[in-house]
Order: sequence, then C-alpha cells, then structure tokens
Amino acid sequence: MCALHPYSSYLCAMELIFSLENIRNTATALLKHTGNTGVIAFYGQMGAGKTTFIKALCQVLGTGDQVNSPTFTLVNEYLSTEGIPIYHFDFYRIKNLQEAVDIGCEEYFETPGTLSLIEWPELITPLLPPEAWQATLDVLPSGERKLIVRRD
Repeated sequence: MCALHPYSSYLCAMELIFSLENIRNTATALLKHTGNTGVIAFYGQMGAGKTTFIKALCQVLGTGDQVNSPTFTLVNEYLSTEGIPIYHFDFYRIKNLQEAVDIGCEEYFETPGTLSLIEWPELITPLLPPEAWQATLDVLPSGERKLIVRRD
C-alpha cells in the first residue's frame, strides 16, 4: 500500500544499508524520501556516523562550506546551492533543555524553507516538532551502517 499512496514518503519508513563508499547515494535517497527542507533528527550511538552522514547530506545539497560537528557551538549554518539554509545542531554537550531554548532552536526548526539536521535529538525531545523525521543509524557487524528513516 505504501508505494501506491501519493504521500508514501510521508507515511512509510525507509531502510537502507550502506558503507562509506556509497554514503552519498544513501544521502541522496534520504533527501528524495524526506525532501530538502524540514527537520531530520539523527539517532545513534557515539561513532555510528551521524556527523559523517550529515557531511554527505551537505555535499549532496552542494554546500561549499567545510562541514564540522558543532559540538561546542551547538549550531552551524550552511547554504545549499539552491539557497536553502541548512542548520546543523549537535546537542551532545547541553546540560539542560534551557540551553537549546536559549539558542533559539525552536525558531530554527519552525522557519519555513530551511533544513535542520540534529545530532543527539534525544536530549531535546520535548522541543522537536511533531513532523520531524527520525533517522536512526546503527553499526552492523560488517562495519556497514543501517539507516532507518521514519515519522511517527
């Protein structure tokens, strides 16, 4: 039923297995599924590849910027070749929700025509918009990664 529904990407989960060699293809597939605006929350253990995957997404979107995890600044801003602002958040080091509120994360998330990519979203769950995509990265025994993307 999912493949026949006109809003199938909104309703259906996507699961992909990938390695570093085909990470850009996987990033392209994710953007086809989610679109290039909105909020994507990346879940996964330390070392699962969240930052690396976000770098691949930014490359696919054509950012000319050096993409680094904003571990200490909490948010980095990039611009796609289409002029779409991309906000890359890393909430690993926040001590409480107020820190996220203080940087204005909710305003970033709610700004139309932008893309917010979030590492460690489990630390700000109450602030995530209900329409946010959940992207979970798991490390497989082979060293490949499994990406599951869904909306609740």
